[in-house]
Amino acid sequence: MPARSRPLVLASASPRRHALLKAFGLPFRVVVSDAQERDAHVSPSTLVRHNAVLKAEAVARTLRSGVVIGADTVVTVPNASHCLGKPKDARDALRMVKLLSGRTHRVYTGVCTLDLDRRRQWVDVAVTRVTMRALSDAEMRRYVKTRAHWDKAGAYAVQDLEHLLIDRIDGSLSNVIGLPLGVVERHLKATGIVR
Repeated sequence: MPARSRPLVLASASPRRHALLKAFGLPFRVVVSDAQERDAHVSPSTLVRHNAVLKAEAVARTLRSGVVIGADTVVTVPNASHCLGKPKDARDALRMVKLLSGRTHRVYTGVCTLDLDRRRQWVDVAVTRVTMRALSDAEMRRYVKTRAHWDKAGAYAVQDLEHLLIDRIDGSLSNVIGLPLGVVERHLKATGIVR
């Protein structure tokens, strides 16, 4: 249940995160962060935690009060040398889909919530195991041509019903989409925005 009204800001341009945050029935606005995301060889948890904080803090510096939510999502594959973020182009998307095809991978989302009025911060990371079905080369090429991969970590969208790439999900579906609602609810309860 919504509590007293304070400005709530989502520090993300992602329409998927926007749609998920609407589930709380709270008014909020979107302010896109200009933070430069880190892409270093650190653990996935460290990476998404760091980037979520960067995004939330960058937006918080433009505000006087309220609550800011920042998030960052990456995909990891066993034995891969680095995390998979958003593809740079179609060739990069094809590389990612080939890497994920027929394999189980993990999706990490870091969430940072800043309460500017109380000067408090909450940061958590959600992890979900996802298994992509084995795709033929032709299926992968067709999928990449649709540009459905654009602006998505790991070059796919779990909620994409047209392409049905996923066989199994162990954990939070909303985490794979980009905003783990259980984590966000816990943070918003801590701020007092929801009861």
